Amino acid sequence: MLINGHHISQAIINRINLTLQVDRKISRRSLSLKLCEWLGHRSPNGSLQEVSCRKILQELDHRQVINLPPIKKLYSFQTPSKKKKEKLIEAVKIECSLSELGVIHVRPVPSRYSTLSKQWKELMDTFHYLGSGPLCGAQIRYVVQSDVYGFVGALSFSASPRRLAARDTWIGWSSSARQAQARLIVNNSRFLVLPTITVPNLASHILGQSVHRLASDWETRYGYTPVFVETFVDPTRYQGVCYKAANWIYVGQTAGRSSPYQNGKISSGKKDIYCYPLDRKWRSKLCREPESVIRLNVSSDQDEKWYDEEFGGLEVYDSRLKRRLGIIAEDFYSQPGSLVPQACRGSKAKTKAAYRFFDNKEISMEKLLKSHVEATLSRVQNHSVILAVQDTTTLNYYPHANADMGPVNTQKDKAKGLLLHDTIAFTEEGIPLGLLDVQLWARDPQRAGKKYKRQTLPIHEKESMKWLNSYRSVSAVHHLCPQTVFVSVGDRESDIYELFAEAMSRPGSPELLVRADRSRKRKVEDLYLWDKMAEEKMSGKMDVSVPPRKMQPARIAHCHVHHAKVCLTPPKGKKLSPLDVWAVYIRECDYDTSVNYPLEWMLLTTVPTTTFAEACTIIKWYTGRWGIEVYHKTLKSGCHVLDRSLDELERLELCLALDMVVAWRIFYLSKLSRETPDISCEQYIEEDEWKILCALTQGTIPPKPPTLYEAVRMIGNLGGFLGRKGDGEPGTITMARGLHSLADMKVGFRLAQQQRDGPSP
Repeated sequence: MLINGHHISQAIINRINLTLQVDRKISRRSLSLKLCEWLGHRSPNGSLQEVSCRKILQELDHRQVINLPPIKKLYSFQTPSKKKKEKLIEAVKIECSLSELGVIHVRPVPSRYSTLSKQWKELMDTFHYLGSGPLCGAQIRYVVQSDVYGFVGALSFSASPRRLAARDTWIGWSSSARQAQARLIVNNSRFLVLPTITVPNLASHILGQSVHRLASDWETRYGYTPVFVETFVDPTRYQGVCYKAANWIYVGQTAGRSSPYQNGKISSGKKDIYCYPLDRKWRSKLCREPESVIRLNVSSDQDEKWYDEEFGGLEVYDSRLKRRLGIIAEDFYSQPGSLVPQACRGSKAKTKAAYRFFDNKEISMEKLLKSHVEATLSRVQNHSVILAVQDTTTLNYYPHANADMGPVNTQKDKAKGLLLHDTIAFTEEGIPLGLLDVQLWARDPQRAGKKYKRQTLPIHEKESMKWLNSYRSVSAVHHLCPQTVFVSVGDRESDIYELFAEAMSRPGSPELLVRADRSRKRKVEDLYLWDKMAEEKMSGKMDVSVPPRKMQPARIAHCHVHHAKVCLTPPKGKKLSPLDVWAVYIRECDYDTSVNYPLEWMLLTTVPTTTFAEACTIIKWYTGRWGIEVYHKTLKSGCHVLDRSLDELERLELCLALDMVVAWRIFYLSKLSRETPDISCEQYIEEDEWKILCALTQGTIPPKPPTLYEAVRMIGNLGGFLGRKGDGEPGTITMARGLHSLADMKVGFRLAQQQRDGPSP
């Protein structure tokens, strides 16, 4: 799970609970220090981030994942002191010029135990309307002294707020950049010139000295250099004259919300925001985007909802966005293919909230699916071989395409829409474990009809780059699961020489399996590849199950198999080296005359294929590619993504991302029920749902839930599946219709329960 921007795995939670069981007297501070060591949370100067880990522990305790020990000690700032304080500073009335004060010294407070710390605290508690604090996060305090008169003021700098609308708009950084670089901004949280002193230009002079030394002092203490400082000025008390005189920039006002914050405090009103850059390149440093890193995500709670598992790693600080995402995902899954208002059950509030979520600039398709990819990896790591199948499908939104879409299909039909290239992780048995990569784009209308130029363009300027991008994404996740063999699988369109060069350029990269395209006219030893493989001795025969295609029914194809190691020659004009790969050639024989398209495949792979059994494995792996065709059909016909009519492309992308995860979930349950039919349905279907299914199909509710196989067939029955002898198993489209009917029944079931039990107290 994601807490305060940190990923907390189930292993860490188990370790915390074990520590609490073994040492029941452990303090919260000791536990937080241990957590710092386990997570490796250290500041740039090497010190443990104890406060950050303390907040993580408190959030885990709030979520009832752990049970923290009671607080044993209160710090001095948490309890009022009964001891009469000794007065250390006498305020002297001064009215003179700045030069008559002598040299002004801005001295940092070395520690909270020093005399300067006590003097700083006394100055603030006596003369500043906000008092001495406590201050938030990392901080540096200064006292200001005159050679002639002694103390004339004090100030402090501490951690800045994570969000300020006016400041963030002025900086122009993205949400991800703000989360990564927020520590580079510090806040001038206190500024005091003694009220008994009247000296023109003193305040701006102190500000100038303090910001001049702030960056170096901060780096010495914390190990990194801030580039920007800000402050808040209460306009009902002050006009910010000294900040303006010191060249600070006014950028707007705070929100001044009337409702309480999470800590219970209430804002005293809007404050003016003044900012001061400490570095000439401050904007580029603040707006630098962090590197997107895929992590191995392990679900922390077996009882959590499926959408918590898929989207729990979403990197947003606002927990309300995650809650709203969960509601939308549940609505989309319970009613696949429904329009947004229909999925929201006609609720104006839920519909408005859904559209606001799609409009939120902090959420993107990439960020949303990144969380799902991390959940996919948690399923992938349990398998020895993963088939990473990639393919492209066209999303034709004619006639309701928006202005951001481009041409698809041919120029004649004038169709407009998007192109979707996705990669799905399949097991060897064909179970889809989730998405690994998604690429979505609109073609440039200005470049349409220039196909003849494709031979002169480099690979990175062509759409063919999608195959290499997908392979690189698979390679990135492969490093997180080194014990798993990844095989990137593609159809004839992926027969690109650069893709083979990419796969064989790095040792330890994922394997590659591609169906060769005859039109490429690849040569091996001055012979065309097809002619070369036809001369090879047949290694055996194999039966391949062929799905229905182009008005032909499904059939079993009896095929001859040839395999050999070949050396591919690079295409003319490309400065690439020859490559040694293995070829598996399969031809259908003894087929009926009614078969218009006999099976003939030329499979090229980087997997060593020296025996007939290994060749059969390669063929079996390639037949798994058909799974992505089923997925695309589920996405279009089951989730009806082509019916989405949203004005802005960003809205459509987020909606499509949710639909893609929903389509995967339907496909996943359909295949899982066939491969593991005897497991209980409790983990995948809610209690109310299986009770409704049993009552509807069996006329009674059993004491134990049915198996997943039985539950999936019941859902298919609601979608029109009859379960006759020759009907096979319910497909994904039938499942989508069944889930839609089940959602309506669940609403009625819960309403009936409310009527029976009466209103809740």
